[in-house]
Amino acid sequence: MTIRLLIVDDDPLVRAGLTLMLGGAEDLDIVGEGADGRDVPELVDRLAPDVVLMDIRMPHVDGLTATERLRSLPGAPEVVVLTTFHADEQVLRALRAGAAGFVLKDTPPAEIVAAVRRVAAGDPVLSPAVTRQLMTHVAGEPHRPRRPAAPDRLAELADREREVAVAVGRGHSNAEIAAELYMSVPTVKTYVSRVLAKLGLNNRVQIALLVHDAGLLDEEDGR
Repeated sequence: MTIRLLIVDDDPLVRAGLTLMLGGAEDLDIVGEGADGRDVPELVDRLAPDVVLMDIRMPHVDGLTATERLRSLPGAPEVVVLTTFHADEQVLRALRAGAAGFVLKDTPPAEIVAAVRRVAAGDPVLSPAVTRQLMTHVAGEPHRPRRPAAPDRLAELADREREVAVAVGRGHSNAEIAAELYMSVPTVKTYVSRVLAKLGLNNRVQIALLVHDAGLLDEEDGR
């Protein structure tokens, strides 16, 4: 299957470099480029990409705002955020907005191609280590308000799905969850997919944030 890719970055040299580097992959079709987040809706509507590679810093509409707007639409393409820096606040906002992951601009081309392929296949580019780091950041925000609807949303889950969700919230890998809950790794992957689908979420960090907002990580810490 050919993956239709849209590149959005305000730097023409970056766009040209990405097009040159990624265009050599046989299964990637770079269908267009954008220079600002405000261009994204029209480009997506006209070009129908499967994945958008989105820069964060752009002059008029930044990539985070563009991602939020895009992912709120039905049938929206997946978004991989492209950035030169690794700032927890920015990454967290991108993932909250529905981005399937992020890659740094100094990532080797082969790894960016692999990230696009994974996202197109429905596998978010987000390691458990990143989840743990971001949840540590969230836990360190004493004045961050919790979302009162979180417990009600998690009530939609079956008991086993809830256990998997809490383990994801602690930043555990699929292998760690499998060992803890006496499952196979493929079964854990199936449960994570079910949780994402039931809750209408896009990535593991969104699961973790919901579990945190529901106070379930506090319950675990208190045991």
